[in-house]
Amino acid sequence: MFDDEQFADCFAIEGRPGSLSGTLALVLQAMDNLTDRAAAEAVRTRLDWKYALAMKPDDPGFDFSVLSEFRDRLLSGDRAARLLELTLQ
Repeated sequence: MFDDEQFADCFAIEGRPGSLSGTLALVLQAMDNLTDRAAAEAVRTRLDWKYALAMKPDDPGFDFSVLSEFRDRLLSGDRAARLLELTLQ
């Protein structure tokens, strides 16, 4: 649905390379009405989430703080509108 390149400006400059797993995790988080900690735990432990996020079964996931940091970057500038536009397409 999305390409990493379309949202490269939303990823952190330092640390592990960013990917849209974080973006899609936000969608799954909203659908399941989970806190950031619970969503990060779901990414680590639920095979259905790993499958939806195109992660390997043994992927360790990410720290819950990644979700709020990504959400903050997404809300700055036109990024949220870009996400909505791509979703509607």
